[in-house]
Formats: sequence, C-alpha cells, structure tokens
Amino acid sequence: MPELRQDPITGNWTVIATDRAKRPENFSKTEKEEVSSNTACPFCYGNERMTPPEVMAYRPTDTEPDTEGWKIRVVPNKFPAFVPQSQPATNTTGIYNTISAAGAHEVIINSPDHERSLAELSNKELVNIISAYKDRYMQLKKDALIKYIMIIVNHGKKAGASLEHPHAQLFASPIIPANVSNELSGSQNYYQENGRCIFCDIIREEWGTKLRVILDTKHFLVFCPFASRSPFETWIIPKKHNSHFESVSPQEINNLASVIRLTLAKLKDGLNDPAYNYYIHTSPCHSGPLAYYHWHLEIRPKLSIPAGFEIGSGIMINIVRPEDAAAFLKKIEV
Repeated sequence: MPELRQDPITGNWTVIATDRAKRPENFSKTEKEEVSSNTACPFCYGNERMTPPEVMAYRPTDTEPDTEGWKIRVVPNKFPAFVPQSQPATNTTGIYNTISAAGAHEVIINSPDHERSLAELSNKELVNIISAYKDRYMQLKKDALIKYIMIIVNHGKKAGASLEHPHAQLFASPIIPANVSNELSGSQNYYQENGRCIFCDIIREEWGTKLRVILDTKHFLVFCPFASRSPFETWIIPKKHNSHFESVSPQEINNLASVIRLTLAKLKDGLNDPAYNYYIHTSPCHSGPLAYYHWHLEIRPKLSIPAGFEIGSGIMINIVRPEDAAAFLKKIEV
C-alpha cells in the first residue's frame, strides 16, 4: 500500500510506492536504456485484457468495454502511486507524519497506434486526448478526499517512460504538490501587492516584447519563460484568465490541440526528438475560481542533467538563453 511521508523540516511530502520499483539491491544491475518494445504491448489492440478494466473509453457504442475498437482508453495504473480509499489513514510516529496515499492513478492511452507520438497525431486525435483529460478531471474531482489532480506525459526513457506506446498519466492525490503550492503562494502574494494576476502580467510582457514567444494563437501563448530552469523549457498558457484547466471551453480545446501538436513537432524536428516531460498545473480541485492563479502546461525537454549544485541548492543552471531557445524553435517549420 503506497503512503505519503512528510519531511519534518520543509513540510514537503514524498510518496513511498514500493510496488512501482524493484528491490533496492536490483538498482546495482545494469538496465537497458530503451523503453519497453512493442512485444505484447498492453496498450495495443487485442491486449486490452493485459490492463486493469477500463474506467473510461472513447469507443463506438456497439463495442464492449475492454475490447478493440476504442480511440482513447483510460485504465487504472497497474502499479499505482495513489489508490482509491474511503478515508486515508494518518499516523504520527515521533516527529514523523504519514498519510495513506488515497486517490487515483490512471493511464490515458492516446490511441491504438503504438508508434505515433503526440507530435505526430492529428488535431482531431489531440482534441479527443485533451477532452479525455477534462472528462477525468471532472469525474475525479467529485471525490472530496482528492485535493489535487495532475496530468503528466513522459516521452522517452530519459524522461521516465517505461512503455513506448504513447500515453499520459493522471495522479489524483489527497495533498497539493509542493511545486504547485509554491506557485499558488507566490501568485497570491503578487495579487495582494499589485491587484493583478502575475500570469496575466507575464502574458502581457511576453506578448509585448516577443523576445521569448514561439507561437501566438487566438487562445494560447507559447513561450520560453524568462527564468527557464533548463534548456528549451516551454510554457503553453491560455490568454484568457482561467484558474482551472477543467473549465476549458470546446473552442479552447480545439486551439490547444493545434498548439500542443505544433510545439511538440518543433521540439521533435528541431532537437532530434528529445525526451521530455510535460505536465498541467491547475488550481486545487475544490478551490473555486481564483483571481490570482492561471492554469498552464509546462514542457521540460531532458537536454541536461542536474548536477550537485542544482540538486544541493535547488538553483538550476540553464546553459541556453530562453531568448535564443525561443528564436530557434520559432524558425522551425512543421
């Protein structure tokens, strides 16, 4: 059973999920660099019984659950970091606090196609994927125990992908992650001091200077952040203030599909298909609309490895100016 352990110094939480990894002694053994091949891939047509039963799927009405014919399929993760519970158990031992990792951990399988990444899908396929994200947000946030939901994509072995069939993961947890909590706190402080959303001010600044803008569409701005933590870090952010991803409109979903495809295609063609992580930062599930926070999608290509200084200090060293990264990606035609 996975559990959350709290650092007594920082207050940050760590998920201890031993079912997701090997025993400690196995880490000394050499592992292959490639992600798992398509041999008996559990995400391909015909192998639906290799996964836990689907919790949602976009499929023709004349097909049965857990059979072929689906366009998008959502299943519980076989080795979850968070698991459904009626009430999370808490425990204190001396100075240490633990909470059982109550929530959900799901896999969103992009399509039956084993080979095509997000950069290679059609707009219609990406519209379906984003719609599936929203549908799962809307369903899972009904659970009062779940405080935060995060969608992530790991593309490539260096980004943590264990299966090469393109997919996303959804984590629904009883806590708000530290990185999101820091964003919420910082943006709330800015709002209290200035009476404006810091994200909206960033949009105005980036749109005005154009120095770090990669794409500018009707609903979204794509740019490399001013203080990018790593080479080619890229953000996709809605121009209209919106604190919750799950309230995204159909028109915005259609535009977002195009923006994600174009942005990832630029990274793929311009940087030789690098490994990357992307994740959606949004407001906590039960917060209601927030005037000071703005949902967004962050993309972090794995082009450098944090070393001792970065890990020890928490200060990242980026060897590529965001202005140069944006100018390079902007020129890539896809």
